[in-house]
Amino acid sequence: MRDFAAETEKRIAFIQDCLKNSSASGIVFGNSGGKDAALVGVLCKLACENTVGIIMPCQTKRNYGSDMADGKLFAEQFNIETRIVDLTSQKLQAIESLSEISKLNEGAITNIAPRLRMMTLYAIAASENRLVAGTGNRSEIYMGYFTKWGDGAYDFNPIADLTVTEIYEYLKYLKVPANIIEKAPSGGLRDGQTDEEDMGISYTAIDQYLLSGKVSEKDRQIIEDFHTRSEHKRKLPIVYGR
Repeated sequence: MRDFAAETEKRIAFIQDCLKNSSASGIVFGNSGGKDAALVGVLCKLACENTVGIIMPCQTKRNYGSDMADGKLFAEQFNIETRIVDLTSQKLQAIESLSEISKLNEGAITNIAPRLRMMTLYAIAASENRLVAGTGNRSEIYMGYFTKWGDGAYDFNPIADLTVTEIYEYLKYLKVPANIIEKAPSGGLRDGQTDEEDMGISYTAIDQYLLSGKVSEKDRQIIEDFHTRSEHKRKLPIVYGR
């Protein structure tokens, strides 16, 4: 049986080392109301009392509804400071300004919100001597299901080695509210959007592949295609002479 108590202590020590090595006095993370943000928020709070979660609704109904409600709920349970900033007007302004110089496609528009959110987190971090905690999990990272320079940017990530399946197990151990665990994973970037629908494959299949390599040939092809196409997201920028 997995020893979550010992694992938690190791992750707390990792976070505290990150703070010590950077001389930062606090942590900030994006509180999306989802599973990953909840786990990161709890671990960071256990490691550092000066942890703040930022709820950043941006245009979609889910952002203002269940995501915000769930974000507030788990933050209250674990006594995590919460702040809310509405980014809808900034996104609309960005679209309007950029549309004057380029025809934006759906992918470009979709990625504006994650990048605005990361800009927000780093502005707060720079102003308050905090580190930005990442909330991406192993499954998403392998698939490249994140926005480059958006949710893929951070100072440290305490859960990047955990698959979605393992994160659900961890959340149950920590007694995080059930509705966070039970709702369909979604970036909330479009109304009705879910991660698994976007990718065309379930997290169960992705995690089986990562943990055992045992999946159908169809699922293997989907996973390997996503991983190959997104390789650039997992590398440092290309520079001359390196």
